[in-house]
Amino acid sequence: MDKLQTMRTFVRVVEAGSFSAVARESDTTQSAVSKQVAALERELGARLLTRTTRSLALTEDGERYFEQVRRLVTEIAEAESTLQRGEQQLTGWLRVAASVGFGRLKLMPTIQSFLAAHGGVKIDLRLHDGFIDLVEQGIDVAVRIGDLPDSGLIARRVGTTYRMLVAHRSYLRSLTKGTRAPTIPEDLSQHNCIVYTEQPMRNHWNFTAGPGTSEPAGTTRIVRVEGNLQTNSSEVMRASVLAGMGIGYSPTWLFDQELASGEVQQLLPDWTPPAIPVHVVSPRERRHSAKVKAFVEYVSQEMASE
Repeated sequence: MDKLQTMRTFVRVVEAGSFSAVARESDTTQSAVSKQVAALERELGARLLTRTTRSLALTEDGERYFEQVRRLVTEIAEAESTLQRGEQQLTGWLRVAASVGFGRLKLMPTIQSFLAAHGGVKIDLRLHDGFIDLVEQGIDVAVRIGDLPDSGLIARRVGTTYRMLVAHRSYLRSLTKGTRAPTIPEDLSQHNCIVYTEQPMRNHWNFTAGPGTSEPAGTTRIVRVEGNLQTNSSEVMRASVLAGMGIGYSPTWLFDQELASGEVQQLLPDWTPPAIPVHVVSPRERRHSAKVKAFVEYVSQEMASE
């Protein structure tokens, strides 16, 4: 049995969703393709696929094996392409991960221009606000906002994100006479604050005094805030602020257009939250990938230009 070819066949069967599609691609029979996968299962001593008359589904063992084998097959294809053509070719799928808000508002324009510049590349974009294991999920490269935990990932800092306090004008208009827009961080205790649970401090919001405050510049305040809504979704937090439900502690880019139009207003402009680093990270086994290198460089240049 040609182990590498059998692994390639298995990957294509999963991606195509059928034996017959792969048989047509390789100009062979459905039975021959099925036998290759069955031989691989026998050698591994594990069931990889659940077969029915209409569909295929990965077993739990199959899911783990597929993610690892797909990366291996992709890397071998890239290495062969480099040797055959004498250069690093940018072709095939690139699996990219990011948080939902950043991916939609900031990363998508970069991806659009990257794909236009590299016609042979296809991107599988996975958006998720929580932590994901890049190796387990088969991710080639991810954009992460915040301090990085100590890990085996290859990381490159590509920029900085700044935060601010924001509120929709409808929320500010709804305030009763006994409650005013905050003028110092401690005033937030009188307000409904929307808490984003994916940030480390959660409902403890950190501020540093600027020259426009009555405090010495550099004075820090950490205030505990409360509200009737907390969420692990940046999109829900954004929607809640736009609905006038309360005050958000947000990256500036999440409300760029609304801040420019005046629909959303910045609060406490002289009290600034800490800046947040932005990194592009990838698993160590992807460090030689031409696609990963090109994408990291492209994102870095785009972030620098902003």
